Amino acid sequence: MSNDQTKQADLPLFSLTSTDNLSPIAMNERIDAMDILRGLALIGILLMNIEWFNRAIAGLGSQDTSLTGIDHAVGWFIRCFVEGKFYTLFSLLFGMGFAVMLIRAKEAKRPFGAWFSRRMLALIVFGLLHMVFLWGGDILHVYGFAGFLLLGWVTLLKRERFKIYDNPNAFFKLSVVWLSVPIFVAILAGISYGVMQDNDDLTLLWQEERQVTERVEAIHAETDVLLEKNNDEIAQQYSTDSEQLSLQTSIEQQAQAIIVQQQELAADEAEEIAAFTQGSYIKATEYRLGFTLFMLIFAIPFSFMMLLPLFILGYWLVSSGIMKNYRHHSGTFKAVAWVGISMGLVMEVSGLLVTQHPVANQVSLLLVVGETLFYIGQLVMTAGYFGLIMYLLNIGKWYNRLSIFAPMGRMALTNYISHSVILTSIFYGYAGGYFGEISRAPQMLIVFAIIMFQLFLSRWWLNNYAFGPLEWLWRCLSYKKLQPMRITEN
Repeated sequence: MSNDQTKQADLPLFSLTSTDNLSPIAMNERIDAMDILRGLALIGILLMNIEWFNRAIAGLGSQDTSLTGIDHAVGWFIRCFVEGKFYTLFSLLFGMGFAVMLIRAKEAKRPFGAWFSRRMLALIVFGLLHMVFLWGGDILHVYGFAGFLLLGWVTLLKRERFKIYDNPNAFFKLSVVWLSVPIFVAILAGISYGVMQDNDDLTLLWQEERQVTERVEAIHAETDVLLEKNNDEIAQQYSTDSEQLSLQTSIEQQAQAIIVQQQELAADEAEEIAAFTQGSYIKATEYRLGFTLFMLIFAIPFSFMMLLPLFILGYWLVSSGIMKNYRHHSGTFKAVAWVGISMGLVMEVSGLLVTQHPVANQVSLLLVVGETLFYIGQLVMTAGYFGLIMYLLNIGKWYNRLSIFAPMGRMALTNYISHSVILTSIFYGYAGGYFGEISRAPQMLIVFAIIMFQLFLSRWWLNNYAFGPLEWLWRCLSYKKLQPMRITEN
């Protein structure tokens, strides 16, 4: 390692120097590792999100079974190596950033709650505006809600009865247990199911599910106009048919329920496709507004169950000193990388192979098992990715290679929103009009072009300005005063 690289490695990861006023983090106080992680996570999110600018978000989380050849291969690799991993990494980074800001505020002996509340309120507003006027898949508003929950948790720890839990060991245990709850529930459910269902029971259940699937296929074959009917008509038709034909068997009822569900999803997708393939921005915005109001129902539960424990885990990584002294934990990061990526791949590949098999559409048990493996694998692989990047940052040549992503990370908010500006301009009917026409493999060329553009633009911008445009606005709103935009020489 060269002298310059050694000096770079010896720099403190963040500064806890006291300041007289709570102010934006200076360049010499920034956490380079976090900026690099954030830039890489942004690329992963773009790889995942681009599909849902070209495809109805109503089908979010489902596999596109129409893909073949190279498009199928690309889609499969994105699901295996990207899906669910990078929003998780971003969540860890959010918790780390919160810890850094809280520590700085404590050292400066300045109130933190009001300032952070303004910051989260601004983030929620950014997210909702993004969701209504650009793209319905926004995550910013959910991060804002989860940020308030994180602030509430930290405030709770100040109470006398909870001070015993105000330490890094407690933070780690809480986050791990919290994240493990759905895994433990799935394990217990699996054990119970395995103990209670013998081979004869499973055979009978499988035969019944096969008959349900066959009946669903028969209904589709018999009713060519089924897809043209709305949900109410479908439900009413099957209710009437059942009464007239006295088909009240379990198989018939299950088949009818599946048909109605399929039609509801098809209707939702058709409505979304119509909104984004016609040339009216007003119509598209009206659709996004309704979609936003619907999705807000899930914001708080998702924030509490999924994001908050990840935020706390990120908070632990900083408060424990691991991030500050990451050079001392190179061996641990290497072990986390090996275990996380290897075990995660086993679970991800197994889960995908199970869920993508046609039989999984007939046997609900296989689908549940596959999705559970896939979910657990996402968490494990995220840990592996984090460990790998942190390990590589200890190696001079890799630090220099990965540092090119730091400017993207420093402008993560601006770059994230600009993804929506660029992609809606390409895909939506009121702009480029390519919705549904660019398959999965060519989408990767668009991703590559965007990444190259943002790498160059972010570097150029931050050579001339202290913050990205939206980062600057966010800081102005947080501090309730205009912040200097231009870089000033000392």
